[in-house]
Amino acid sequence: MASLLIKNGRVIDPANGFDQVADVWIEDGVIKGVGVGITSAGTQTFDATGMIVAPGFIDMHVHLREPGFEHAETIESGARAAAAGGFTSICPMPNTAPVNDNATVTSYIIDKARQHAVVNVFPIGAITKGSAGEELASIGSMKNAGVVAISDDGRPVMNARVMRRAMEFARSFNLPVIDHCEDLHLSAGGDMHEGATSVRLGLRGIPGCSEDVMVARDILLAEVTGARFHVAHISARHSVEMVAFAKRRGLAVTAEVTPHHLTLADTDIEPYDSNFKMKPPLRSSLDVNSVVEGIVSGAIDAIATDHAPHAGSDKMQEFEKCPFGILGLETALAIALERLYHNGKIGLRKLIELFTVNPARILGIERGTLRQGAAGDVTIFSLERDWVYDVNKSFSKSRNSPFDLTAYRGGPVATVVAGKIVWSCL
Repeated sequence: MASLLIKNGRVIDPANGFDQVADVWIEDGVIKGVGVGITSAGTQTFDATGMIVAPGFIDMHVHLREPGFEHAETIESGARAAAAGGFTSICPMPNTAPVNDNATVTSYIIDKARQHAVVNVFPIGAITKGSAGEELASIGSMKNAGVVAISDDGRPVMNARVMRRAMEFARSFNLPVIDHCEDLHLSAGGDMHEGATSVRLGLRGIPGCSEDVMVARDILLAEVTGARFHVAHISARHSVEMVAFAKRRGLAVTAEVTPHHLTLADTDIEPYDSNFKMKPPLRSSLDVNSVVEGIVSGAIDAIATDHAPHAGSDKMQEFEKCPFGILGLETALAIALERLYHNGKIGLRKLIELFTVNPARILGIERGTLRQGAAGDVTIFSLERDWVYDVNKSFSKSRNSPFDLTAYRGGPVATVVAGKIVWSCL
């Protein structure tokens, strides 16, 4: 196994309340020690002077497209994009072909990741067979095969009785239920957020209430069943308020937000540019401010990218015809620094929590800390490095990003998995 000594960085480990300039020693793939003046003869050394050294970042919501859609992304290419974004662990959603609704597909993804992925891959299994919303998937066998949560993601479970049963099963297997909260009847035919901009562009709208009503339903079901319920890519202000209310009542309800919903509003859309089409859609500026405040208040627990690659032949169509989704892995940290840290909304410890200990806690995985004996996964990043994101140099196989040629201040510098540097910009 790889051995590495990371020297002189500002080490921030929120899980253990550690924040000081120190060294991190990784031996045989695990954290051997964190402290000042550590020496280890013959060990590879990385000088992190002036940089932040954090537990390996976790993205709990990505789409790797394999099996079935390898023309858009593979487990290998998605993992390389993750490493370039500072992520050491990623959780692929089950909307593959075939859908990850049984142990065979789960095992395939895990085996493929072991062979080809430079980061850790923790699959998320489907709630229902084929994500069709009718019959529960093989939740127990998928749990035994290695899934860390269940979700039908882009095909939300519309039948409340099925969702209740799913939550009951998930509770018995100690798995969180992640829901893409969208009432498909309210959002049917929509292309972007319903508002003045959609009217001006002549595009069909997706109202914020299509998210709100499903968040409310699932919170009520979580209370009835005692399940752990997680709101995927929250985007609407009333949804944030409801999650905060559920937390005050002591329910096991958590939420994530994407970088693009933190920083872009519907008014930022370049007219008819399909790179700005995603689901949930870019909401109003009021909604954007609400999700930012949800981060500050603690209503929102994690930042997740919803990395959704699409091949150019699919994405570069008329706005009404192209699929929803954008890339997110390589720009996530830079956007979070810009939108949350550099403008003083939150401190570094809080920002790191959103990418590490919080998603690890929600998913129940042994990651997100630098304590002795923990996995030797580390994210090293800069607060001041000036760089420009060039989508044509992305490690992803796809190019669908609205952030192409955006200049950033701060971002990932090196990504370490099990003591091995799997990516570095130096």
